[in-house]
Amino acid sequence: MTPEAGAPAAQAAHREKPPARQQCADAVLMVRPSAFGYNLETAATNAFQLREGPEVAGAAAAARAECEHLRRALESEGVSVCAVEDLSPPAKPDAVFPNNWVSFHADGTLVVYPMQSASRRPERRREIVEQVVRELDFRIARELDLTHYERDGVFLEGTGSLVLDHIERVAYACLSPRTHGEVVAHWSRELGYEAITFTGTDRRGVPLYHTNVMMSIGARFAVIASEAIAAADRERVLARLQGSGREIIEISHAEMAHFAGNVLELATWDEALGDAGVLVMSENARKSLRPEIYTQLSGCSDAVLAVPVPTIEQLGGGSVRCMLAEVFRHT
Repeated sequence: MTPEAGAPAAQAAHREKPPARQQCADAVLMVRPSAFGYNLETAATNAFQLREGPEVAGAAAAARAECEHLRRALESEGVSVCAVEDLSPPAKPDAVFPNNWVSFHADGTLVVYPMQSASRRPERRREIVEQVVRELDFRIARELDLTHYERDGVFLEGTGSLVLDHIERVAYACLSPRTHGEVVAHWSRELGYEAITFTGTDRRGVPLYHTNVMMSIGARFAVIASEAIAAADRERVLARLQGSGREIIEISHAEMAHFAGNVLELATWDEALGDAGVLVMSENARKSLRPEIYTQLSGCSDAVLAVPVPTIEQLGGGSVRCMLAEVFRHT
């Protein structure tokens, strides 16, 4: 369509600009677990999983209740949620973490990921994708299936392995048995992101299983446990984050251990504020934050939503960010 006669050239140029890149999604996929429990297979690489004694009685029911509480809380904040039922058999103890096997991007790209644990691969169900398409109006323009890497024994577990700066088009990845540099590079080429890879450990020197336990990027901030990054990589990672213009919020090893890095900012709409952001975290993470760090963090988003998910954190070794697969609908 051509501009009307006499319309300023600037108006025509403005209409031709591509849409602004969006950091925060306004919709998410969640999976209600049916067979949640401690997964011995994944615990080999996830030091956040804790099994102190016998299996917690009623863990599956407790996890389902925690998941439902989070869903209701998100919807009360104006976030659209597609909540899908897990199906058994087979039993899928980690089905509550769908962001490890699928991601939905603003250009219509759907990515399906290779996962290290064979017990987790049945989580990939086409009917879940179809439900997201129906309920959240996600339109698939192309599909990138990376699952063939499982045959080579290398993996990339979705937005557990990748923390994405959508504005700057940077993919941060902490290399681990679940996050392989070759697959990071393939993903980055296909999606048009710059890959920043590094290594990191907890305070005992145990490699971090996923990048999203130690960092998160919102519209105006970046949470980072920089002391967990290997000394040889730390300055490079921090410099790239600082180059984005975001406020850098440093959390400690202790705060990271309570999932303070496993947070996610989502987009919503407020009657008074208009377009707004809500920062979602667990109650455990909220309580672990030093007062000055919480003040800094809460000042970078319009609202903070803290929800208790203790069973999922203890036995599953993941928190609220792991429970949410963002769905970026076409802008």
